[in-house]
Amino acid sequence: MVKLRLKRCGRKQRAVYRIVAIDVRSRREGRDLRKVGFYDPITNQTYLNFPAILDFLKKGAQPTRTVHDISKKAGIFTE
Repeated sequence: MVKLRLKRCGRKQRAVYRIVAIDVRSRREGRDLRKVGFYDPITNQTYLNFPAILDFLKKGAQPTRTVHDISKKAGIFTE
């Protein structure tokens, strides 16, 4: 099963996250299938690759709660 979840990047006390499609059995920093977005909680910036996210969702990928909230604010689920 594939999930859309956050992958931590950045340095200490300055975390930024990539939104990735990853196998459920992989660890958080494990090998991802594809990078589909970016989230910076400090500056509240997001970048989402809408076609890639919608493609994974159509194939049955499940977003985590945090990724779902970020996507909802960006308006993915209105399409």
